[in-house]
Amino acid sequence: MLFNSIAFAIFLPIVFFFYWIVFQHNLRWQNTLLLIASYVFYAWVNWKILSLLIVTTLVFYGLGLAIYNAAGTKKKNRLNTLGILFGLGVLLYFKYANFFITAFKDLFEQIGLQTNLHTFSIIVPIGISFYTFRLLSYLIDINRGKQEPAQDIVAFSAYVAFFPSILAGPIDRPQLLLPQLQTKRIFDYNLAIDGCKQILWGLFKKAVIADNCAVVTNFVFDNSANLSGSTLLLGAIFFSFQMYADFSGYSDMAIGIAKLLGFRITQNFNYPLFAQNIADFWRRWHISLTSWLTDYVFMPLNIKWRDWGKKGLLSAIMIDFIICGLWHGANWTFVLWGFYHGLLFIPIILSDKMFKKTKIETCKWGFPTLKTLCRMIFTFFLVTFGLIFFNSESISSAWTFVSGIFSSSLFIIPSRKVLSSLTLCVLICVFMFIEWSGRNNQYAIEFLGLRWKKFFRWAVYMFIIFSIFMFVKTKETPFIYFQF
Repeated sequence: MLFNSIAFAIFLPIVFFFYWIVFQHNLRWQNTLLLIASYVFYAWVNWKILSLLIVTTLVFYGLGLAIYNAAGTKKKNRLNTLGILFGLGVLLYFKYANFFITAFKDLFEQIGLQTNLHTFSIIVPIGISFYTFRLLSYLIDINRGKQEPAQDIVAFSAYVAFFPSILAGPIDRPQLLLPQLQTKRIFDYNLAIDGCKQILWGLFKKAVIADNCAVVTNFVFDNSANLSGSTLLLGAIFFSFQMYADFSGYSDMAIGIAKLLGFRITQNFNYPLFAQNIADFWRRWHISLTSWLTDYVFMPLNIKWRDWGKKGLLSAIMIDFIICGLWHGANWTFVLWGFYHGLLFIPIILSDKMFKKTKIETCKWGFPTLKTLCRMIFTFFLVTFGLIFFNSESISSAWTFVSGIFSSSLFIIPSRKVLSSLTLCVLICVFMFIEWSGRNNQYAIEFLGLRWKKFFRWAVYMFIIFSIFMFVKTKETPFIYFQF
């Protein structure tokens, strides 16, 4: 069930009505309704994958209690290791089994050994990467003494399956979401209105920017071997905007829907298109995943290899980003994409700028200074180059795309199909101007027009709604991160 579908437009008001009108004064029934709604929402894609979610939830619920009540550190660590192996084992089997089988088969065949290895027919459960990481952080934090186990299995199950964020994040930590599920919730009109505005802005990003960029990028990436370098470059640029608008649009809608239900969940984006270096970009992009990997992968490795100095720091970064790439999917293109981003950190680490936050400097008219703008553009193109590998089916097709850009055809007139996207270019400029104006807020239109007269403020909202209906695609388009 997609957020931008008619089915969800019917589903959400029904849940909202029963949640706030029928069960408003009963926390237990609210959580039960939320759990049932989350399971229905999840099973809507394929009911067969629901059983895995339920079994995994029950296993981690029991392990959390067992670790907390275990006598002695060794027993706690053993149970924690068992839980981690179980969680990673489930993830590796369903998402990566065929990838590793194919990789080993190719390796053996290259050295002249024939194998009888065959791939399996496996249904990859949607959202498995997101809810597995949520469960792993729950177990690890209990073992570290940072989290008490949930006693209420309904609240815990609702935390794991929370429907606004189960399919594509954010990856909420138990310390944030579980206490909210265990506390009585009272309807907050202002929070609900704020949630509606964030949903509206997320839907604008998805329907107006991302889906219309997809028309161009799908054409370019599907025909990369036959297009000019100038067309390929423009296609790559459009994909950067598509990627950001699609994923951040989903995150805005997820956060907005959570607000309608009285929850505050993790902010997943902080205007990454305005980043001034690659470290700044990763502090702003997919924040819930970045912080998860920082806490559970990078920091333990960095502490362990502290004596190695910058070599240890760089090694931890490389491993962190390779895992980040592999987390996105079972394809060597994602591994290479992660490795590429790790390489981009080398000059930042060598110049001791990795942990220094960059401030956006503006001129008297409110726009970025020339120096800041140049840094933003340079970072944007570094990220755009990496996304070519991210969006390619194979390394060879990515190489064809890249070599096409760096050819003499880069200087010829682009394809008519790309040049005809003038309206889309105008929409992107309007979108970026609004994002820039609201860059200090949680989302761009959070405080837009609050000091204006009501008529003008509503005129802006109606313009956004009109744009959505004007440019929305008639066919439901899934979000890019649903595949992860």
